[in-house]
This record gives sequence, C-alpha cells and structure tokens, in this order.
Amino acid sequence: MTTLNKADVAYTALKQAIIEQALQPGTKLPEDALGTHFQVSRTLVREALARLAAEGLVDAQHNRTATVARPTLDEARSVFEVRRCLEQEVVRLVIERWSPFVAQALEEHVRLEEQAAREQQAPACARLAGEFHVRLAQLVGNPVLARYVDEVVSRCSLILAVHGRPHSPECGITEHRALIDSFRKGDLRAARRLMASHLGELEARVLNTTPVADDADLGQILGRYAPGAKPAVRPSRRKA
Repeated sequence: MTTLNKADVAYTALKQAIIEQALQPGTKLPEDALGTHFQVSRTLVREALARLAAEGLVDAQHNRTATVARPTLDEARSVFEVRRCLEQEVVRLVIERWSPFVAQALEEHVRLEEQAAREQQAPACARLAGEFHVRLAQLVGNPVLARYVDEVVSRCSLILAVHGRPHSPECGITEHRALIDSFRKGDLRAARRLMASHLGELEARVLNTTPVADDADLGQILGRYAPGAKPAVRPSRRKA
C-alpha cells in the first residue's frame, strides 16, 4: 500500500465511522493515536482530518485536538435546505437519463438495504439509506452534482446523530422503492413529491439531542473500518 493510499484509507475509514455514527459527535480525534492506528505520519493524518473538516464532518481548529463535528440546529436547517434543492434536480435528471442500467443499480442497492434491515445491522442501515441518494446522484453522470450530494448526505447523517429521533429502516426502504417506481414510470411530478416528502420526514426527525461518549476507544471503533490497521489504540488524554 502506498503512502497516498494509506492516507486515503484513513480518510475513508474515519468518514464511514462518522456516517455510521460509530464515532459520535464530539469524539476527540488525536493525531498521534490516529497516526499509530493507520500507520501513517501525523502529516497525513492532518490531511485526512482537513478533508473531513472541509466536508463539515470534523472540527479541526489550530492547536486543538480535532473532534467529530457537532452541528447546530441552524446548521442543520441550512444543510437540509441545500439538500432539498439538489435532490429535486437529481430527480429530474434521473428520469431524463433513465435506463436499464440505472434501474438495476438502484434495485441492487435497495436489496442491500433490505438485507441489512433483516439482519438488524443498524449502522449499515443508516449508511445505506444515505448512500441510496448518493448513488442516485452518481447515476446521472454529473460528478460535480454527485460530490455536492455526497457532502450534504454525509452531513445529514451527522446531524441525525446529534439531533435525530430513532427511525425504522423499513420506512426508508419503502420510500426508496416508491421513488424507483416513479422513475420507472417517468412521472416527474410524483417523483418530486415523493422526494420532498421523504426528505421532509428525515428533517422532522431532527428534534432532540443524543448523548455523546466522552472517551471513545478509537482503536476498537476504527478497526472495523480499516482492515489491517493496528487493532487497539487508546485516544490521547492530553488536553486539547
């Protein structure tokens, strides 16, 4: 594995752990512990943290230990507002560019959601629910749009970790299947209505706060997201 690839592994593992809510908002991310865990230099850890900070997933202030971001309700409203605008355009483009390939890709993804729900894999359910929307954006063939959708979906996952109420994954799966049906029929009006309702239900869950573990075991958590990294590293207890 090259140095560059190791840096990418650190970024990807941290992002997935945040999206799956394994790393809760407020969790400290000390560079020395992360560097040891991922077997990379602190410089490369800083690069990964900077990427995550640019996406709104990490708070990384100068001379302070980075932490998983804890978005406010005002930030949540702004993110959902942007997400609604972006996904309405995604809906239009999906219908315009509908094909058997797009249909197959979406059906396969929903089957993964259903499998995770049957196996009661709550973290995977949360991640796959968001990835359905990212996949939609990827399938329209506009990489810029896909990048922005990926960012707001990831930030919504973090927002739900802070402010969200519990939610049955089956509801989201049913809504995703209804969206696919409207795409297949080419019914833009129905698709936009379903997407607006779907995102509205998601936003409505952002009503209460979630307790945050003060001293997460980064090694145990991240070991599930970066195979081959050292299995157990305790976070530094030095003050930020």
